[in-house]
Amino acid sequence: MRRTKVNPWTFPGFFDAGVMIEGHRRVLFLNGQAAVSADGETMHPGDMRAQAALTLDNIETVLRAAGMSVANIVRMNTYVTDVDVYFEHADELIAERLAKFDVSPPGVLAGISRLARPELLIELEAIAAD
Repeated sequence: MRRTKVNPWTFPGFFDAGVMIEGHRRVLFLNGQAAVSADGETMHPGDMRAQAALTLDNIETVLRAAGMSVANIVRMNTYVTDVDVYFEHADELIAERLAKFDVSPPGVLAGISRLARPELLIELEAIAAD
């Protein structure tokens, strides 16, 4: 698969304006992932950073089950219950984890009133391709 980052503007940011993929074989659409254990128990209530880290772990688990890795992510949407807390505690963590794979996928950061469970602070959904 060939991935081309599309960034027509020069202002700094963690994420690409677009990513063009060509020559890919498979596309994986990941369901929204959150800070839940393998048994479905909500983890780290009230801790945005810990929830973000576990949510990324869960993304990686789904990717591995499909024979992929974070390097295959081509789009990721982020939903948070408090954008300011997200920027203070989790934005850099997510960007750093993705950067280890040279991934800065386009997507949406949306502040929402709540997620499916009131104790969840962040949910990530992604699309991956190889």
